[in-house]
Amino acid sequence: MRIGFFGAAGEVTGSSYLVDTGKIRFLVDCGMFQGGAQAHAKNIAALDFGFDVRQIDFVLITHAHIDHSGLLPRLTVLGYRGPVYATPACVDLLQILLPDSAHIQEKESEWQLRHQHRKDRGVRMRVTPPLYTVAQAGSALELLKGIPLGEWLQPAEGIRIRFHEAGHILGSAWIEAIINHGGRQRRIIFSGDLGVFDRPVLRDPEMPTGEADALLIESTYGNREHRSLESTEEEIVTAFERTRAQGGNLIIPAFAVGRTQEVIYILADLVRRRRLQPLKIYVDSPMANTATHITLSHPELLDTQTRDLLDWVRAHPDQFTVEFVGDANQSRALNDVKSGAVIISASGMCEAGRIKYHLRENLPRSECTVMITGFQAFGTLGRRLVDGARKVTIFGQTVPVRAKIYTVGGLSAHADQPTLLHWLSGFRLPPKQIFTVHGEASAQEAFVEAIKEKLGWNAIHSPRRGEFFEL
Repeated sequence: MRIGFFGAAGEVTGSSYLVDTGKIRFLVDCGMFQGGAQAHAKNIAALDFGFDVRQIDFVLITHAHIDHSGLLPRLTVLGYRGPVYATPACVDLLQILLPDSAHIQEKESEWQLRHQHRKDRGVRMRVTPPLYTVAQAGSALELLKGIPLGEWLQPAEGIRIRFHEAGHILGSAWIEAIINHGGRQRRIIFSGDLGVFDRPVLRDPEMPTGEADALLIESTYGNREHRSLESTEEEIVTAFERTRAQGGNLIIPAFAVGRTQEVIYILADLVRRRRLQPLKIYVDSPMANTATHITLSHPELLDTQTRDLLDWVRAHPDQFTVEFVGDANQSRALNDVKSGAVIISASGMCEAGRIKYHLRENLPRSECTVMITGFQAFGTLGRRLVDGARKVTIFGQTVPVRAKIYTVGGLSAHADQPTLLHWLSGFRLPPKQIFTVHGEASAQEAFVEAIKEKLGWNAIHSPRRGEFFEL
């Protein structure tokens, strides 16, 4: 039996792992690569396993983020017709995320085609075809099957699967796989993306127990410790006060699923505690709007504090209101607002969607503020802003960066190094083989050293894309 690593190996996007028992083959995650000039080429090559994808028996999805699920339609384009298992809330979110991913790709290709020949430069732009269409995304959705947290699933003979709460986004899970192979049982744990303990909105991650023959553990923030929620709130208050004093707008790029809902919670809580003045915020992302309604439809996955805050917001409409921006005309109208607007918009890494329009209009204005609320992968527009770029390119136009850029690191939905080590401490014995995934090389190296030093575990590998390891 062997495991192949086809994404999120030495980097943080494109999660995809193949388990091959010799009789059964299954994928854990089927994510899209995001950011950087090579992303499209990597997405095209990502599903070339050296055999027909129709030989895959089933697929498991840890959560709905596109870097974990975004190539599912591509898989079906290549001929896969088997089941795709995820938690029910994850299935709900995929119903909006996958068609939206296809829609964005189609629109980007259309824009490139319209602007193929730039008069001001006299060069031909390269048109990048979409990886899949909206219709093809719809075909992938038909394969989804919801499996509740904690229930055992037997997707194939000799294999049992169970999803556990990961606390990362709504419906996220870490996966336990029990495989009968060679006359014995093997237990493999896939962490997916783990969340943070004692944070608003979602329940805490479930701790692992017992032993494992193999563990795949994320390492996104394996080299750092997040700021405390208290210091994060101080920075948010500072950003709001600065923007109000300057008379500008505050733009918040945020992932439509997870981060948008957490930002709404924190802002509402700051108003409730009178750390901020009464607020009206605009959520300008159709996907975030729908994701928020899906979140509210799964109260069983929310923590007690969030349910209490929701009651307060409903009782105090004069203190905190959220306007969900619908059509494109309403979105464009926000660009006419020059002062006092608080706009949350996707995508979180500023790579696509309506956020790019708001950045184009507000980045050149020194009185405005952009508040970065999550991880920015190398090669993305958000990463360039975090790294201090003085100018960026948006829709082929050079845009000067004069707005104040705040990076609010304490809002990450990913576990930091202390949290990851705490989660690992749940195992009764060290896993026989440990694979660090979903992290840039520097984060992985620091995390490996921390595991060895703090836990005394040594059988650790940091795979690279395309590598296979025998169990």
